[in-house]
Amino acid sequence: MNILFKSVATAALVALTTTGSAFAQDVTLRFQHFVSPASGSPMYFMQPWADKIEKESAGRIKIELYPLMQLGGKAPDQYDLIRDGAIDGGWVIPGYQPGRFLEVEAMELPFMTAKSGELASIAAWEFTQKHLMDDFADVKVLAAHMHGEGLVHKKGPALTRIEDFKGLKLRAPTRTSTLLLDKLGATPVGMPVPAFPEALAKGVLDGGVITFEMAPSLKLDELTDSHTDVAGDRSFYNLFFIWAMNKAKYDSLADDLKAVIDANSGAMASEWSGAAYDRGDEDGLDEIAASDNTIAVLSEEETAKIRALGEDVTAEWIADMTAKGFDGQQLVDDAHAAMDAALTSHPWIDTRGAAATVAGE
Repeated sequence: MNILFKSVATAALVALTTTGSAFAQDVTLRFQHFVSPASGSPMYFMQPWADKIEKESAGRIKIELYPLMQLGGKAPDQYDLIRDGAIDGGWVIPGYQPGRFLEVEAMELPFMTAKSGELASIAAWEFTQKHLMDDFADVKVLAAHMHGEGLVHKKGPALTRIEDFKGLKLRAPTRTSTLLLDKLGATPVGMPVPAFPEALAKGVLDGGVITFEMAPSLKLDELTDSHTDVAGDRSFYNLFFIWAMNKAKYDSLADDLKAVIDANSGAMASEWSGAAYDRGDEDGLDEIAASDNTIAVLSEEETAKIRALGEDVTAEWIADMTAKGFDGQQLVDDAHAAMDAALTSHPWIDTRGAAATVAGE
């Protein structure tokens, strides 16, 4: 073989190898969230979802999960970090940016959703398809979900009456939860979840509203003494999340890899992420129940008083949204319809059993 032929053959081999690698289009996607990897959503949804994507793409897509904002920024920044391509994807709470995603709040109104994250997330995806896709047009929405029961965790005894809220400094994650706590006479303090434990430890707060799912990673069995829920199948408050991806990154994928992402998005991923929260709630409830802390449920009578204030919040929200040019009543009606349909098809069952005591009777 002469030198010229050998050089041409070598170049052809390199070109073929390079072309083959490009055709394979292996890609690593960096997804970020803001909680401990040991909490329910990362353990039961995010990591299994990433593993499923890798398996179904035959290893061509690898998803790296970065907890606790390890790639930079703060929890309220997540949407913009994804939009701008600083990260490839991640977990977003739109309500962490009050006033920006106003229509989302319809799903977060008091007593709107079931105490099941799975059922609430079925409703959330339905509502998202109808009202929110334009709001999130500059990212690729992979799932929309809610958590399960949101309740009050506080230092000192459990709440027994509506009057017990008065004067308490309580962490609130969203504008709608702030509005309800204010109606109850508490002092709401807007705060993303990563800041909650330190605020409790330093005595800045008396407690806050959050789920059982977050209790183990936030050490709420040590930092609080009681955990009080409302009666019935509807949650005192709830939080809307999206699992999203940078749009340009998604568009850059080969069609068959987009198909893998698509097959693990939408209604299926929304329901899965909600169910993961429910499983995390069970873990958190078990840990709290094993401590000396009090787990309580307000009586139906006291809950009815809180629901009445929640209805006031909803009416004021509708008026405010209407003044801003939205059809506030239609948004609320559609949120109720989506939740009622999910509950009709999958009735909610209280799994807390004897762990909770009834307060206020």
